Amino acid sequence: MRVLHTSDWHLGRSFHGRDLLAEQESVLTGLADLVADEKVDVVVMSGDLYDRAVPSAEAVGVCARVLGAIAAAGAQIVLTPGNHDSAPRLGAFGEFAAAGGLHLRTSVTDIARPVIRADAHGPVAFYGIPYLEPEIARQGLGLPDLRTHAHVLGEAMNRVRADLATRPGTRSVVLAHAFVIGGQGSDSERTIAVGGVPHVPSAAFAGVDYAALGHLHGPQTLADHLRYSGSPMAYSFSEARHRKSVWLVDLDAGGLAGVERRELPVPRALATVRGDLDDILIDPRHDPLVDKFLSVELTDQVRPLDAMRRLQKRFPHAVHLEWRPEGCQPSAQLFDLPQHRDDAEVACCFVEETRGAPPSETERGLLREALAAVAGKEPE
Repeated sequence: MRVLHTSDWHLGRSFHGRDLLAEQESVLTGLADLVADEKVDVVVMSGDLYDRAVPSAEAVGVCARVLGAIAAAGAQIVLTPGNHDSAPRLGAFGEFAAAGGLHLRTSVTDIARPVIRADAHGPVAFYGIPYLEPEIARQGLGLPDLRTHAHVLGEAMNRVRADLATRPGTRSVVLAHAFVIGGQGSDSERTIAVGGVPHVPSAAFAGVDYAALGHLHGPQTLADHLRYSGSPMAYSFSEARHRKSVWLVDLDAGGLAGVERRELPVPRALATVRGDLDDILIDPRHDPLVDKFLSVELTDQVRPLDAMRRLQKRFPHAVHLEWRPEGCQPSAQLFDLPQHRDDAEVACCFVEETRGAPPSETERGLLREALAAVAGKEPE
């Protein structure tokens, strides 16, 4: 049996204010071609289907089209929610969806209820472990003493292994959305530290043929049978060097036979650039950055006015800007200014601190007029 492992689609997510739905649909619809070309039997999606618990109608529409294309290509789909999803919403009408090949495992009560698919070597059990928030999951598991992610996920895996023991000769795939020790995070994952230490040990996944992990956005291998597929697109500049991909997992009569990587297309690459604004705007070496999502770090001694608008004239996809002047001194403690300083002096100090240069005489006059207007007095 051939399984495609994907996760963390985050449908509806934006990138520094830029809508990504069209790019997300393009990349994810391509999974249907991969299913057909690679003769995939089952696609497993390990959480964070959407970017928010209540997705937009547009995001739901994209999701429906993508899942429909994958099903039409010939694969069954097993899906479990992540910490961004609403498990009850995602699981609604699950029994009806299963009739069309979409198997939803969204509840704690479903942990030991696998989706069973068969090939020439016999049955394969797919267990879906939804994201388990300890405070909520311990009640659903009926064990109120469980406190951490490791505790609740450990109990979930105990139940998986107990059910698997009743199915001799059955191979197994577990979907789980968690932060496993040894994994490398990025800037775009939402913390799951609420309810205790967020990490769980890799040993928790012993006893299964393959664990398809979700939550971390970089593709990575913790063990042959324990992998993160990562997100299909980059959602932060910390992922600029990620090679976004999915895993193709082969199961034979003995269990895990092999895992292959398939890279995904990049709709728009990410890049960073650092330097003085004027140099960035004219240097021909930066021509390859014009079509990329761009993060800019300006080193000008004085904060340039209207910097983003000027940058976007040359780099229309510049979306992030920071000002870090070369050799800058530690920030002044404005709240520690002597109390005898008047409001105009404090305002001028603030301008100098935030811009890196003192206000001009014209600007000082404007500040005095503004302060006088607020106080209802004539400017001095």
